[in-house]
Amino acid sequence: MDINMELYKVFYYVAKTLSFSDAAARLYISQSAVSQSVKILEKRLNHTLFTRSTKRVTLTKEGEILFKHIEPAMNLIIRGENSLLNSMPSGGIQLRIAANDTICRYFLVPHLKDFHQRYPDVHINVVNRTSLQCPEMLDLDQVDIIITNSPNRALNNTVKIVPLREFRDVFIANKDAFPYEGQTLSFETLNQMPILMLDNHSTTSEYLHRIFQKHSLDLVPSIELSSNDLLIDLAKIGLGLAFVPDYCVSERGEDGLYIIRLEEELPARRLVAAYKDEKLLSQPAAYFLQHLTALR
Repeated sequence: MDINMELYKVFYYVAKTLSFSDAAARLYISQSAVSQSVKILEKRLNHTLFTRSTKRVTLTKEGEILFKHIEPAMNLIIRGENSLLNSMPSGGIQLRIAANDTICRYFLVPHLKDFHQRYPDVHINVVNRTSLQCPEMLDLDQVDIIITNSPNRALNNTVKIVPLREFRDVFIANKDAFPYEGQTLSFETLNQMPILMLDNHSTTSEYLHRIFQKHSLDLVPSIELSSNDLLIDLAKIGLGLAFVPDYCVSERGEDGLYIIRLEEELPARRLVAAYKDEKLLSQPAAYFLQHLTALR
């Protein structure tokens, strides 16, 4: 049966994410193109592969059978591509890292500067993904090391995890719009205010929802975004209380923002590095990991 391999590639990403929109984002094509490709594949195979509803996408029994065969094949192709891409034309090696945008900006930059001074000829490839998406890239050998928030349900037991530093999440607010500086607020009081936070595709969102559930409160954020920097900007103009890592705001005192004091201190979280196998790390990647752990 002559079927374009691109159709199977589209099927793989829809089956992997159970989302037409997420698959479209990963493939850099429109959602309608993804939907059309799936319809063509289903027509050629004469089987319905997905059950579609307004809220979710699930694999049919036939779709599950096909995915079991397509997944290992796609993994082999991806790993083969990455093996070639990891070797630069000059014979050099890439350092491939994945991390979310906040970690990249506020944590990784100085370490990348040090690495570049030590290995000026090594190409640095930094991929920006959420902390929940990074482990999948590691699993597919698309990166050597990921830096992520922990706890992280997407990390599995097969990877090596190295703690790097602790941090605490804080609520920040504009002094004029929310004049509570010096006061201690309860979670009940917080829940009555407009909360600005990361969207539900993040470990931070999961973490904060768990905190509010612990206090028997239903958290309904006023604004959800994918960028902590945008949350800080919105807090700066008084739209609400932004929930961000403390290391994002340590140098922003000039912005008219302050950290809200809580009756109950939030538990600390960690930044961790994760990798698959130390034996598979290139010498530059091993150096970078050692540099990170030396700063703990």
